[in-house]
Amino acid sequence: MARVATLTIGDKKIELPVIVGSEGEAAIDIAKLRAETGHITYDPAYGNTGACQSAITFIDGDKGYLRYRGIPIEQLAEQSDFIETAWLLIFGHLPTRAERARFDARLAVDAHIHEAFKHHFEGFPSNAPPMAILSAMINTAACFATATYADPDTHDPEAFEEAAARLISKVRTIAAYTYRMTKGLPYIYPDPKLSYVANFLHMMFSMPYAPYEVHKEVEEALDLILTLHADHEQNCSTSTVRMVGSSKANLFASCAAGVCALWGPLHGGANVEVLEMLDTIHKGGVTAEDYLKQVKEKKVLLYGFGHRVYKNFDPRARILKESSDKVLAKLGVKDPLLDIARRLEELALKDSYFVDRKLYPNVDFYSGIIMKAIGIPVSMFTVMFAIGRMPGWIAQWKEQRDEPNGRIARPRQIYVGPTKTDYVPMERRG
Repeated sequence: MARVATLTIGDKKIELPVIVGSEGEAAIDIAKLRAETGHITYDPAYGNTGACQSAITFIDGDKGYLRYRGIPIEQLAEQSDFIETAWLLIFGHLPTRAERARFDARLAVDAHIHEAFKHHFEGFPSNAPPMAILSAMINTAACFATATYADPDTHDPEAFEEAAARLISKVRTIAAYTYRMTKGLPYIYPDPKLSYVANFLHMMFSMPYAPYEVHKEVEEALDLILTLHADHEQNCSTSTVRMVGSSKANLFASCAAGVCALWGPLHGGANVEVLEMLDTIHKGGVTAEDYLKQVKEKKVLLYGFGHRVYKNFDPRARILKESSDKVLAKLGVKDPLLDIARRLEELALKDSYFVDRKLYPNVDFYSGIIMKAIGIPVSMFTVMFAIGRMPGWIAQWKEQRDEPNGRIARPRQIYVGPTKTDYVPMERRG
């Protein structure tokens, strides 16, 4: 028998269906609430609102679970890579050997950008925010794609696969060229012989006379960061992509909107805050011990510890901790900020104040350390987040597009402004 919830408003009662997800999550279906009662719900920031039914990612913050298409993130981190994970998220299954080879080939071919495209970078000042450039250039990329690739009404599987490959491939090229532009460095063409991550590092750090040596530990660590950030349920940027896509905006425009949402410091700036905190500690001449004492006294904030969703531990952090150890050992980087980070980690993990409150280092803490060690500037951290999140955005866009009864998203509001007010002519306004 179907479950229902009974809602009483005054002397009127209505029954609302209860939907139960595959992992046991229950929700009250209020789709007909306004039609039957004249009322709407009020839920600022949508903290108690399920805006969709999705089969892509599952999170249980209390238990520390993160699963892509049902597969635990720990298994993907150990046995998969970013591109295979991207396919899994977008198409709903792990690729066959032939599908993987075809997708790899598309990524290699699509890595270059049109020569005319490069001139668009010249319109930005060298100190322009990289996320602003990334968003603008993703929209620009739609102009260099055929109409078929950009048309949300096209359900041709091959055309969509090509569009997905173009976006995933070109976003790393755009990101690398953005970095080169801000540094006044020559653009480095992609190398189709290299893997996805190695090619990105090549375009970021090679010089025409000196190719960048990609260490295995560095490549694996960056691939892991991208994999761990590939999707994370209905967060701010993902919901933005779905909302924009609901208007039948094309894939490029919808993902560009996701970049803008991610640009906000409350969403994509967490690992930036970690590095800014470390810089403040260093420049202030404060020891890690003294800083943690100030945290306990609530004089300062501790960034990179704890997580809004994961109430116990962030499963991605456990994975990245081991990777960060390997990268720092391989590169032998001498950086006072990294020394402070490791000392904070060491002290916090032994301090009952932080352990009892489950304030463990999170994914932003370790990803910030790794990217800093690799040489990726702090200004590019959120761009890296966007590269990693692109497969999730594409998957979410596709899922909402494929809904048989999909409608444009249109939230309601509770108006609290003036009631009817008469216009006052200029001569009577004083």
